[in-house]
Amino acid sequence: MERVSGVNNWKLVIRREAAGVVILWAATCDAQAALPDNLFGLPVTALGHHALTPGRPMPEGEEVLVTCGPAGGDDWDNSALTDLTLPDSLERVGDYGFFNCRTLKTLRLRDTVRYWGGGALMNCRTLDTFHIACTGAEGELLAYLAEELPRELDVTLYRTDGQTARLIFPEYVEVYEENCPAHHFDYNIYGAGYGYHHCFYRKQFSFKTYDDLWRPMLGMEYDKDCALRLAWWRLRYPVELADQAEAAYLGYLRQRPLAAGRWLLERRDTEGLQFLLRTLDWSRDDLAALCGEAREKDSPEALALLLEEQHRRFPTGLDKSFDL
Repeated sequence: MERVSGVNNWKLVIRREAAGVVILWAATCDAQAALPDNLFGLPVTALGHHALTPGRPMPEGEEVLVTCGPAGGDDWDNSALTDLTLPDSLERVGDYGFFNCRTLKTLRLRDTVRYWGGGALMNCRTLDTFHIACTGAEGELLAYLAEELPRELDVTLYRTDGQTARLIFPEYVEVYEENCPAHHFDYNIYGAGYGYHHCFYRKQFSFKTYDDLWRPMLGMEYDKDCALRLAWWRLRYPVELADQAEAAYLGYLRQRPLAAGRWLLERRDTEGLQFLLRTLDWSRDDLAALCGEAREKDSPEALALLLEEQHRRFPTGLDKSFDL
């Protein structure tokens, strides 16, 4: 087995081709790992069928050990893998490439991964977070991910113009229910996310189409926590955000300032909390409640921001009275 240095620990089986390296089998003992961009001077261009499937026996091929130093544990089966970065040069993922990667939650990749084999993400039951480096064709990749995974998705786009966009795709469920008297099955869709997962025209994504789905979603049964996150991230990273859509998202958050503040405290997102404090109107009671929760969570930076905002909006001197 050949040994090369890398940023993570991997056992690989590869095949060298003229255009680059195909990873036929990959196993890591790390929770957060990045596959190598290059091996032996060649770019990594493809993952083979069942390449990262946990528990799959090692196939025949050229064996490579990628290591960044001593690797603890004997569980080289991707069972702990939660966060995976794919090579920038990757173009293809084979059939069932990530089959049964049940712990994988976050995938980081470029939108140049154009081909996805059948069942590539099958049984990736916790995969819902994507960080996509864009080259201008991100719509095609987004369309694939949104159609393949009907659960709630959290997608961050790093665009070529330097802007960052973060999009929430709400969950939906497709169900075939037996209609016994009529002797057939009825097809039903539950959840407000169907439109979001299909807001593509010729596989290209439109921010306007995405934002136009907001008001229809509020008119049906929807997850309020998901809606809060969706509105927040569109305001936080307002890429191609029209004035009308901005007003609609702001109106939603203005009705739920305390819920938004609590969510940011849970995330320990002090930068986001600062943005929220200067964006929304706040009552004395809401600020006092958030100050108490910041103390309980032992978050001094958030508490300092909240106390400063409390003093700015409600100076203590105004509350003082004197009896002569």
